[in-house]
Amino acid sequence: HTTGYSRDAFKLWIDVDKNGCNTRAEVLIQEAIVKPQVRAGCKLVDGKWKSPYDNKIYTNPSLLDIDHVVPLNEAWRSGAWNWSQSQRMDYANDLAEPAVLVAVTASVNRSKGDKDIAHWLPEKGKCGYLKSWISIKTKYSLTVDTQEAQAIKELSSSCKVSAPTFVNV
Repeated sequence: HTTGYSRDAFKLWIDVDKNGCNTRAEVLIQEAIVKPQVRAGCKLVDGKWKSPYDNKIYTNPSLLDIDHVVPLNEAWRSGAWNWSQSQRMDYANDLAEPAVLVAVTASVNRSKGDKDIAHWLPEKGKCGYLKSWISIKTKYSLTVDTQEAQAIKELSSSCKVSAPTFVNV
């Protein structure tokens, strides 16, 4: 489904648990290798993060983006177009499944854009990225196209991961 996508269809960065920190901040807190202090207004200070896509270390959270491993537009094309607004909001802010949202180097995330696994892989951690991709596509019953299925099959082989049953290429 390639038409009708709008980022606005996915309500981003909500405060799910009403603790004053939105989804972006919650991911940063969860993924910190040195836990930040959480100050008034959920300002994060004195933390440290490692971007899994390039292994760079950061102490300034504003230099990180929160990546939707399966990008919102890819999710849309793969089935989210048929979800309710609530389901899209839940996907966009999923803190329960650690694979969905990842704190990464902003420039790397922006170079990825809305590309699927057939058209983009991180410099580092390709096998972990593959596992996350498969987990998310499975959890959310998202479809895969032929190129994506082929890429998953090939990467599964090199990563020594069982290709999911939805990959019939």
